[in-house]
Amino acid sequence: MLSDDELLRYSRQILLRQVDIEGQLKLKQSRVLIVGLGGLGSPVALYLAAAGVGELHLADFDRLDLTNLQRQIAHDTSSVGLHKVDSAMARLSALNPLVKLVPHRAAMNVDTLEVAVSAIDLVLDCTDNFAVREAVNAACVSAKKPLVSGAAIRLEGQLSVFDPRVETSPCYHCLYGHGSEAELTCSEAGVLGPVVGMIGSLQALEAIKLLVGFGEPLIGRLLLVDALCSRFRELKVKRDPACTVCGHSRD
Repeated sequence: MLSDDELLRYSRQILLRQVDIEGQLKLKQSRVLIVGLGGLGSPVALYLAAAGVGELHLADFDRLDLTNLQRQIAHDTSSVGLHKVDSAMARLSALNPLVKLVPHRAAMNVDTLEVAVSAIDLVLDCTDNFAVREAVNAACVSAKKPLVSGAAIRLEGQLSVFDPRVETSPCYHCLYGHGSEAELTCSEAGVLGPVVGMIGSLQALEAIKLLVGFGEPLIGRLLLVDALCSRFRELKVKRDPACTVCGHSRD
């Protein structure tokens, strides 16, 4: 059940017929893993906490640097030098003390990801490290947990949803293959804060849609954002039957 405080706190989204009391209860009962608490993870964590997701698992091994503050809005100047997990937990607790926060401060590997993913309902990939993205994807495919993946650099962003519970859904590896560790990061190529904010907000939206069960998630679709010209494009993405990650998991 929802308390009087919860009914008041979430009243504006409960008014939506797509959410209502039933949807708010689903959010309260949900457990979500956010991998990366930087430019993407900040709006994701803030919006999911504000929306009343019952349990947020926060994963990031890094400490906050002054250069992060231009875009990583879950943190502030007084937190420079702290673990991003600790900084984010303080901010989220102040925003919504009703949400349970579970910290993961160490770098995640295949084994820890397997355990972490098995304990939640949905994962948001908010990292800029391709190897971690691949490991997160593999863990989600293995555990059949939906993955909301976002990325942003310079003035460009992209977003997609990979859901192994859906027979026709591709996985992250179907789309990107083995990728390239040589790809630039924000610290090398730069990024405008509102761009990661926009992609992170869209990730939070997709997560809420999946958890509550309304709308049409971005499964089998890749959303491309060109912030320079304020244009959105959508590409269809098909599952690769020969994919080395998900190709045999649904046979």
